[in-house]
Amino acid sequence: MSLTFLKRVIRAGATNFARSGLVSFATVLIMTVTLFIIGCLIFLSAVLTNTLTTIEDKVDVNVYFVVTAPENEILALKSKLEELPSVAQVSYTTREQALVSFKERHANDQLTLQALEELGDNPLEASLSVKAQNPSLYAGIVDFLSGSSATSAGIIDRVNYFQNKTVIDRLSAAITATQQVGLAIVILFAAASTIIALATIRLAIYTSRDEIAVMRLVGASDMYIRGPFIVAGIIAGGLAALIALILFYPISWYAGGALSSWLGGFNLFSYYIGHFAKIFGILVGSGVFLGAFASWIAVRRYLTV
Repeated sequence: MSLTFLKRVIRAGATNFARSGLVSFATVLIMTVTLFIIGCLIFLSAVLTNTLTTIEDKVDVNVYFVVTAPENEILALKSKLEELPSVAQVSYTTREQALVSFKERHANDQLTLQALEELGDNPLEASLSVKAQNPSLYAGIVDFLSGSSATSAGIIDRVNYFQNKTVIDRLSAAITATQQVGLAIVILFAAASTIIALATIRLAIYTSRDEIAVMRLVGASDMYIRGPFIVAGIIAGGLAALIALILFYPISWYAGGALSSWLGGFNLFSYYIGHFAKIFGILVGSGVFLGAFASWIAVRRYLTV
């Protein structure tokens, strides 16, 4: 395929796109909506993933001991946990440290502090805070605790792993459900884009029927006849992607400042700028593929050469 041939096909495709007028505009519009939804899903996925990562970073396994638990046995269990390859860090909080922290948290609650003084003894428990190398390893750590000598001796009062696990599982399920719903919406709009693109190419073929007949008579190749219509679809998809990218700039800039505090410091605009190459590639690639695919179906169905 020569460069001159390619230029002629591209020029003819651009002419076909411009000639279709309002129909081309409708194609670009619906493709823009489709690509905009894809972009929104990228942002939503980033937000949910960041939220899940933040929660996972804050999650640990807290092991609370009965108030009569000997400190040497607690420290022995701490040493055993630190030897596990799945454990990143183990922090020990004594009963006295827990009492100091409790008083600091309730410094402005005199009623609670007064009730604590009336007890006469420290009612708080010593605890171990266990941080895993990876959130998926907490189950193994809990199994280790369940089979440990500390459990057998009855010095462990409770482990809070299951409450944290419920939060992570629910958020993971929400992310999966959001992605599935988003994919269904994208497929719906992609189908609508394809149908409109089919109508656009069909109209372009009908409008150019005399020109196509002349090209057949002079022996034009199949690619030379069909190529411009596929190029028109690619132009529509590429233009839609550029429009979507332009729209995301002010939207992400505004939302980034307005929603940052609600999203735990996650800034949508910073994400857009930092991952622009990725977003650009996905949207432009999706637009070009969608336009080319719809045009290819159209010329196969409506144009016989």
